[in-house]
Amino acid sequence: KRLQVEAPGTYHHSMMVSTLAEAAAEQIRANALLVRGGAYYHDIGKLKRPQYFIENQIEGENVHDTLSPSLSALIILSHVQEGINLAKEYGLPSAMIDFIAEHHGTTCLSYFYNKARRNGDKDQYCYPGPKPRSKETALLMLADSVEAAVRALGPSVLDITTLDDAVKQVIEVKKQEGQLDEVNLTMKDLSAIRQAFVTTLMSMYHTRWVRDKK
Repeated sequence: KRLQVEAPGTYHHSMMVSTLAEAAAEQIRANALLVRGGAYYHDIGKLKRPQYFIENQIEGENVHDTLSPSLSALIILSHVQEGINLAKEYGLPSAMIDFIAEHHGTTCLSYFYNKARRNGDKDQYCYPGPKPRSKETALLMLADSVEAAVRALGPSVLDITTLDDAVKQVIEVKKQEGQLDEVNLTMKDLSAIRQAFVTTLMSMYHTRWVRDKK
């Protein structure tokens, strides 16, 4: 409820991610209900400073334009630990906390690192982890990244090929980065996950496609 009021963009993102992750979980026989619950809470740390996350910003206004890359990275990265702290404060079960802690794994904020012209220790631009340790937290990581990637495409998301390419790229990057190394996901699983994401996204964007074609 707090997300819905204080960080509506993050709330909407979490609902989209939960739908994507649940659909994929059903395809590979993972715990779909657990994934949905984890998706609801994975970004609660953004309640601390909601305006610093793009989904909550008014178009054309970005507070990071006035900050140094290192400070921007610190604020973005901190939402994981702040989410863990909030989860413990509210007494959420450890299974939910795992989703908060693992949904970014050890990925790095390349945008801010490159903006800093690669000055300083790259570790300060990376999440502390751990990497996903269950199929469920891995599904959340993938769904989280897929939703953000598709949202960034904006109006260009008008055909299945664009969606499929975006999903394929997210999964491939996570594999190459080693973010899925601690999870037993087979190539068959990854293919099923990809298809579930694309099918679900097609359903989500169907209304807009029909409207735009008219």
